[in-house]
Amino acid sequence: MSSNLENALEAIKQFEKILSSKIIFDQLEIEVDKNDIIDVLSFLKEAEHFQFRQLSDVAGVDYPNKSPRFEVVYHLLDFKQNIRLRIKSKVGIDETIPSITSIFPCANWYERETFDMYGIEFTGHPDLRRLLTDYNFEGFPLRKDFPLTGTVEVRYSEIEKKVIYEPVKLQQDFRSFDIQSPWEGTKYEDTVKPSETDHEQ
Repeated sequence: MSSNLENALEAIKQFEKILSSKIIFDQLEIEVDKNDIIDVLSFLKEAEHFQFRQLSDVAGVDYPNKSPRFEVVYHLLDFKQNIRLRIKSKVGIDETIPSITSIFPCANWYERETFDMYGIEFTGHPDLRRLLTDYNFEGFPLRKDFPLTGTVEVRYSEIEKKVIYEPVKLQQDFRSFDIQSPWEGTKYEDTVKPSETDHEQ
């Protein structure tokens, strides 16, 4: 474990709004209350001991059996010391979390993607719209309770000359498939062996 990581961890622990902190897989990881996320990120970006000035990613995690259900995860990088930091913040299904676009403008699309996939809302976001799915899309694809087959299918209708949405229609029951592994070889039906008299003739 590098001394840079240990020194950074000790410095982070001094900030009173950090709920927990640890080093895991050679990366710093801290937990923060969602209402303190702006203050914590501002502190981490401008502190003397480290300079976490690059936001690498913002992602959501769904734990349907936990309360609060969601986690928003931020990944920061300190170029000078080559230290990576993961920040976790819990968010309930009917709760919101402040947008960090005022600190890291690049969070704009990251937060839109998290909203689109999980339905987590970011207050103060300048343009919180769906990013990867269509505007008429229903539900949030990365939630654990979203059906694997989706809820609607999209196709272009030659008759109506437009894109139409229809409920998913599965042509076959997935459970009825009986696919043989190609490595096992093909099993042919038993054939009638020629009799010895046929050979003699």
